[in-house]
Amino acid sequence: MQWKDLFSKWGLKNIKLNFKFAEVEFEPKTVDKDAAWELYVELITRVSTQTLLPEEGDEETALVSIYKLFEITREILRKQGRECIEFTKLAVIVLNQVVRPFAAKWHKLSLENAFESKEKCDEFRKDLAELQVQLRNYTKLLANIAEVEDLTDIEE
Repeated sequence: MQWKDLFSKWGLKNIKLNFKFAEVEFEPKTVDKDAAWELYVELITRVSTQTLLPEEGDEETALVSIYKLFEITREILRKQGRECIEFTKLAVIVLNQVVRPFAAKWHKLSLENAFESKEKCDEFRKDLAELQVQLRNYTKLLANIAEVEDLTDIEE
């Protein structure tokens, strides 16, 4: 499967790819599958994919959890090493084009005490819900790469 088809099949919208790269085949190795499994486990157990009801949790903790995806992914990449190139490409694209815009926007606003405002908290939760759709699709893709049963929607 080509990279452009990979993102399309798994509902990862708004991903921009270099035309040459988009036409390249996605061919994960065992090390890529292992890395996909590691990140999959992290994603399905975090607010990144789990519904945050209005009466649950708090916005700042949710933001920290999303931000930690960068650290977790970096650790997986270091652990799996240089041979883990397909997963690396995928993870970098999703972090930079899906997670980073959300994290950057809300990190800046949190420094300006945005979470003291009910309106900003509501806006954060709306933005988080939109991000979660993309990250649920990502977890489904990771489960597919890891060749495991997808549990993303097990509680719905």
